[in-house]
Amino acid sequence: MMTSSRVANELASILVPIGTVGAVLAAICAIVAGIAIMRGAAGLVGGAVGLWIPSAMLSSTASFASQWLPLVIAGASLVAMLIIGAIGRGALGAGAPAREAARTARAQALADAPETVTAPRVTVAPSTGSQPALAG
Repeated sequence: MMTSSRVANELASILVPIGTVGAVLAAICAIVAGIAIMRGAAGLVGGAVGLWIPSAMLSSTASFASQWLPLVIAGASLVAMLIIGAIGRGALGAGAPAREAARTARAQALADAPETVTAPRVTVAPSTGSQPALAG
């Protein structure tokens, strides 16, 4: 019969690596979410956060062996990347007035450009053979 400390050690040897893998997966999902926020891809953000949730739950398995670091890393990575993504999105959005001005200038230049003249299309009536089309 195994003692309770031996059982705890055996569980710790299994649960801590599982929790570490969960924390790594959660951090990867958080990085993807942060990049997606910067790019404005809402669907990708939802997917990354949706995958982060089970990864963070997986990282919580290490807490059964009194190892809280994987769970803390998983949570902190998401918070950090959401903040960094929002700041990056704001920084990218700061250049939007200049891009909009350039876009309007290009549109105005195209509107002011002389129109190109194209030759009218000539359509040919289909041939009915040697008979005139409206013989009557």
